[in-house]
Amino acid sequence: MSFAFTPPSIVGLPIAGSDDRFPVRRVYCVGRNYAAHAREMGFDPERELPFFFCKPNDDASVVPVAEGSTATLPYPPLTSNYHYEAELVVAIGKGGRDIAPADAASHVFGYAVGLDMTRRDLQIAAREKGRPWEVGKAFDFSAPIAPIVRRDQAPDVQCAGIVLEVDGTVRQQATIAHLIWSIDEVIANLSSLFTLQPGDLIFTGTPEGVGAVQRGQTMAVRIDGLPSLSVRID
Repeated sequence: MSFAFTPPSIVGLPIAGSDDRFPVRRVYCVGRNYAAHAREMGFDPERELPFFFCKPNDDASVVPVAEGSTATLPYPPLTSNYHYEAELVVAIGKGGRDIAPADAASHVFGYAVGLDMTRRDLQIAAREKGRPWEVGKAFDFSAPIAPIVRRDQAPDVQCAGIVLEVDGTVRQQATIAHLIWSIDEVIANLSSLFTLQPGDLIFTGTPEGVGAVQRGQTMAVRIDGLPSLSVRID
């Protein structure tokens, strides 16, 4: 069998301390998984089960960022309200469906720092019309990710601090312990909807303090014990 044209290549994310790459299969994201962020977006976090959306898994959307380097992202078209959302990313290494929270950790390959970049004005316009979020969330260069640290080499990320700075000024600061739905619960909930497979990524949600970023600004994201992420907007 031959293809009508050359199929796209699989995106490989760097793995800390290894020459191997993590092959990306799907990219899932959890919406409003920090209570203070849910409130700043106008929602009551106590009344909502976790919900999910997806980003593309191709090299137009997922941006691997090497440790110690700064990636350059183009300012996206058709938006005037381009937002950062710093997040812990969970990389899945063992597949499964209807995974119990108590078993969820065994399905984790590792953890990384990521940014869920968002065209907020387009997302809000779609949301108000009851339309999907793709135009606000699933555009090119919307998912830069730092190197993955294997689970057995990672710190206790459940209690890790997460910080985002824009040009050296802190804009987001919290701990992963502030998640409404824990990492294990997110994996369990997501696996009731989709059969998870090795290569899947899960963006676990962003703390309060999201805001706009402009051309020429640099974002630095840190999660305790993981390689940091640095991105400049062109």
